[in-house]
This record gives sequence, structure tokens and C-alpha cells, in this order.
Amino acid sequence: MVNNAINTNGNFVNGANADIAITTHGSDFYFAICALMTISAFTFVGLAFRKHRRDRVFHYITAGVVFVAAIAYFTMGSNLGFTPIEVEYRRSDPKVSGVFREIFWVRYVDWFITTPLLLMDLLLTAGMPWPTILWVILIDEIMIVTGLIGALVRSSYKWGYFTFGCIALCYILYQLVWEARRHTIVLGQDVKRVFFMCGTLTAVLWTLYPIAWGVSEGGNIIAPDSEAVFYGILDFLAKPVFGGLLLWGHRNIDPARLGLKIADYDDDPSVNGREKAVPANTHSGGVVEGHNGVENGHHNGTTPAHNGVAPIAA
Repeated sequence: MVNNAINTNGNFVNGANADIAITTHGSDFYFAICALMTISAFTFVGLAFRKHRRDRVFHYITAGVVFVAAIAYFTMGSNLGFTPIEVEYRRSDPKVSGVFREIFWVRYVDWFITTPLLLMDLLLTAGMPWPTILWVILIDEIMIVTGLIGALVRSSYKWGYFTFGCIALCYILYQLVWEARRHTIVLGQDVKRVFFMCGTLTAVLWTLYPIAWGVSEGGNIIAPDSEAVFYGILDFLAKPVFGGLLLWGHRNIDPARLGLKIADYDDDPSVNGREKAVPANTHSGGVVEGHNGVENGHHNGTTPAHNGVAPIAA
């Protein structure tokens, strides 16, 4: 099948023509990553159905990540979701020698949705408290938004936004490498192992994203086709590969151990530690069942023991 996305959708947007843009090779690569993301998404959802509904939280979060990424990569492969931005640095290399570079804002929409979900996967695995999780997600959103603004700025002020984004990234890496890792110590070796594996992968890969930004949107050093390969490989490793490792690591971990005890409507109350409601007429026999099932009241002239320990006689 011939890929006609470049010819069909063109490079002319908002009154400007992106003369530094992807070719059919870049479009093909974006579509290939889209296919891998889509396959991964359906795989993760399929694996979720092997778990009870209350135990699917990590499957759903991870599947959501790759579903959103698949849509973003389909958009970029279709040569859509971009705007031409005048480059700060004019290059002599024919591949990047134009005036207006194609900036895919849809990539940042993808990251704005998916990177908080990736962090939720990791921080929930580490059993981090909710206020900390929400705070780290806010810092992550700042990182993504400053990256987008910087990519859309034509002047050297773009590097100011780049710096803000890098500071936010350093804080996120601190949380992953230090704070969250410490939380896993008391949760068991299996939890510690899966967090170390996935957290290390994320920390290493996320460190490479500013480099990709600097040589593409920022410095106009590499061609958009090379940009597609750079970001595409990073996203593939940071999302489907990350997701596969995370779900494999969680295969025998009960989410309740991580503070994620979720009730379902058809749960057996005895399994969840809840007692069935006792109808009022069951107390007519003069026997009252206490919390520990050992309280018989004072009808028989005896004083019940607490937790099975007899009281000391006066």
C-alpha cells in the first residue's frame, strides 16, 4: 500500500509552509510505531481480563498510555497535528536548511496525558501517598507545557522554557530514584524489584528526551525524519516495553499490598474483611455476636472475655 499522507495533507499550515518536514520515510516510521502501540494496547487490555476487576488498575493505566500514544503516532504519520515554526538557527545541511520547521504539537498532547499515567504506574507501585503523587504529576505537567511553549517560540527565549522543563525533570527523577525507591523497601522484594526495573528504565529514558528536544525542535540540528526515529524509539521503550515489564512484575502482586484495596459489588464479604449485616430479629434469642464473635452478653450471668482472655476476678 502506497503512503500518500505527505501529498494528501501537505505542509502548508497557518499561512506558512514547513520546508523542514518529514518525508514518506518519516511518515512510514510513525505509522510503524502506531501499529506497535496499538498491538500493545490490545494486549494489555486482554491481559486485564485474566485478573479480577478490582486488580486491573495497572493494566488499565498502562493500556491507556499506549492507546493515547497510538492515536498521536497515527496523527504524526498522517502529517497532521503540526505547525510550521521559524527556526532560530539556519543550517547549511540540505536536510535542515529551510526557514520553517514542522513542530508536532500533538506529541505534547500525547505526553500531557501519558506521562502522568506512567508516573502513576510507578508511584502507585511504590506505595507513595496521594498528595505526593498529585504534586509530582503537577511538576510533570509543568515540564511538558514548558517543552511545548519552548518548541513554539521562534527566538532564543525558547531555551528559558527548556531550562524550566529540565528543572522539573530533575525533581521528578529525584522522586523516582530516591524517595519512591525508599518507599518500596517495606513492601517486599517483589515490589522492590519491579519498581527498580521500571523506575530505572524510566529515569534513563526520560533523561534522553531533553537531548532529543535540543537537537530537533530546539537547535534544528537533525532532520524531522531523524527526529521521528529518535522520539519513536524513546516512546516505544518508555511505553510498550515499560508497560510489558511493569505488568509482568505485577503478575503476583496483590494491589491491596500497595494500599489499593478496591471493593467490587460481587465480592465475598469474608474475603474483604467485612461482615454481612445481621437482621434485627436474629437477636431475639438473647445472644449478641460481637466483633470477635465471642461476646455473649450478660444474659447468662457471665462477663465476656476480650479477644479470648478471661477477666481477672475481683
